[in-house]
Amino acid sequence: MNKPLQSLVTSEQREFYQENGFVQVDNVLSEQEVAELRQYMEEVMVEDSGSISLQTDKKGGSYYRVLNQRVNVWRDHGGMHKYSCNPRLAQMAMELSGANGIRLFHDHALWKMPGDSKPTPWHQDYPYWPMDEQGEGALSIWIALDDVDEQNGCMMFVPKSQKAGKLNHIDLANPQDIFEYVKGTEYEKTKPVKVPLKAGSCTFHNGLTFHYAHSNVTDKPRRALAIIYMPDGTIFNGKKHAVTMEVNPQENQPLAGRLFPLLAHI
Repeated sequence: MNKPLQSLVTSEQREFYQENGFVQVDNVLSEQEVAELRQYMEEVMVEDSGSISLQTDKKGGSYYRVLNQRVNVWRDHGGMHKYSCNPRLAQMAMELSGANGIRLFHDHALWKMPGDSKPTPWHQDYPYWPMDEQGEGALSIWIALDDVDEQNGCMMFVPKSQKAGKLNHIDLANPQDIFEYVKGTEYEKTKPVKVPLKAGSCTFHNGLTFHYAHSNVTDKPRRALAIIYMPDGTIFNGKKHAVTMEVNPQENQPLAGRLFPLLAHI
């Protein structure tokens, strides 16, 4: 018989997440872990030769001005694997989502560069993911590796917006206004919540929750690690996605196997 898991989130955090579609959790990483992860991320972000991870845009590109991003860095670096596949973080995601098991979909190292920086526009994550509608429990953790506020790109969320359902995806480089899709509804009028964080703290948010990040007007990169989790049994909907192309999963079959490891389960 499996030993019952000791809860890693409070009942208040779980209830807040379920109601509002996001939650702040402070100090998920120690100062030592933050320093270690900064070093690992620095190594993986500057290394191009032999990389398995995907760089989504080059310096000078329109998307790079929004985010300097590498996807699936856990496959390039054992240190990044330690954090992106961390069972403690995955268990927290499982408890918040209410799933019986959590798999990794992908990670991404996110640097919002100084200088010619643009905000990350309001969007939902779920429309970008090749998951069927029953995968709506998918969620992300966003771990700050620097103190973040509105000066360098902290996040904002629209509470309860996950209840609006799946909308059209937003082009982050040339964005549409997501609020045009919810005109006349409560989501158009709900006041967003700004979430500044200390390094080592995080937010979790549902893949359907409206979120935004300020531009970076400081002289240093804003560094964060985001990890996307999905409930065990999430079905592939057949749409093309960079992280599924290598294994070419079958439509209407669960996303599983070596690229989508099971990280936590009851």
